[in-house]
Formats: sequence, C-alpha cells, structure tokens
Amino acid sequence: MPGSIKEALKWLELNSEPDLIFCDIHLSDGNSFEIFRRVDVKCPVIFTTAYNQYAIEAFKVNSIDYLLKPIMEEDVAKALKKYEALQRHHLKQGFGNLQGLIQTSQAPQPAARTRFSVKQGQTIRTVPTEEVACFLAEEGVTFLMTFPGKRFIVNTTLDQLEEQLDKAKFFRVNRQFIVGIEAVQEVQRYFKGRLILKLKPPLEMEQTVSTNRTAAFKQWLDL
Repeated sequence: MPGSIKEALKWLELNSEPDLIFCDIHLSDGNSFEIFRRVDVKCPVIFTTAYNQYAIEAFKVNSIDYLLKPIMEEDVAKALKKYEALQRHHLKQGFGNLQGLIQTSQAPQPAARTRFSVKQGQTIRTVPTEEVACFLAEEGVTFLMTFPGKRFIVNTTLDQLEEQLDKAKFFRVNRQFIVGIEAVQEVQRYFKGRLILKLKPPLEMEQTVSTNRTAAFKQWLDL
C-alpha cells in the first residue's frame, strides 16, 4: 500500500482490487482507516503498527491479522499462512467473496499477559509483568527474574511467552532469553553483527542479541 491516504485512494481508483493488502496504520497524512471509510475494500488486509490499541478497529475492515512492530519474519510468515488457508477454504467452498469467511476468522486478540503465579516456598504469589526484568531458559526450565534479582520457575516455554507478552515491552533476543525493555541498561556492539546487553539486574551469563534479530531489536529500542 502507498505511504499516504491520498496515494492509496488514487491507487485503488486506478487499479483492480488486489488479492491482499499490507497496510501500516500510521501513514504520512493520517490514519489508514480513513481509506477504508472512503472505499469499499473487499479483499483481506494485514495491518502493521507499533501500537496495539487499534486492534478492534482493524478487525472491522476485513483485517485477517494485526502485526505489532518490531515485525519479525516469522510474524509475516504466520500471517501469510493464515491468508493462504482462507484462500484454500474459499476456493473449496465456492464463496462469492471472502468477506464472510474473513469475519468468521476474526477471533478477538488475547490481551497481553499482565501477571504470573509463582511458588515461593510453600506460598503461591503473584508477580505483575511490571516487576519482571527477563525470562530465561536453562536445561529445559523457564525462569522469571524480577528487578531485585529473584528467580522463580514458570510453567511456560519461551515460545509461549513470546506469544503472550506485550511486544512493546518484551523482546526475544535469542533462543534462551526474553528481555524486558526496562531491564536494558546498555547495548554494545559485538562481532558478526551481534549485540551484547548490559542488564538490570546483571546476569551471570552474558546475553547477546542474535544476528538475525539485531535489526528488529534496534527498532524495538528505537536506536
């Protein structure tokens, strides 16, 4: 989709409707929802944005996915797989258009996780995500670490946490580590394009951002 509302409206006027639209919510001259108020677009839309407050409005205009920045390659792949699945089902069932099918696929997006129940001796306590500095995986066990440096075991994998946490506040820097944005104190360049993190609280093992995640991490930190 072009970078402005004006350009997008002109493009839609001069061209046949596309099979799929990728669209950023914030364009150079306003909010992209204005496009869909002026033009009856029937094809599926995948929205991208750095903010999660637009999710409900996005799903009112044929959105089949809503990607939060920084956008990872696997996020785009999942969105395209969802689109392909809709297309296959559409062809199989012989629908006149995809709108009805799109609407049935639009389940509300789960809210980001806000707390964790952890065991402390014989007591179960709640840890709000605001108190979480990071999550790390060691020998098949996932640990939650608070800013005072306390560790708790959580019965959730890093893959699951990556889906549950607010992407604006937490980032998966490598296979073993998810960091909270408030825990990042300093970033240093490392060899082969990687980055070393100085964290609060400090960890015994040095944490590095893997090469394929460096660009997204910089965008996440607004570097």
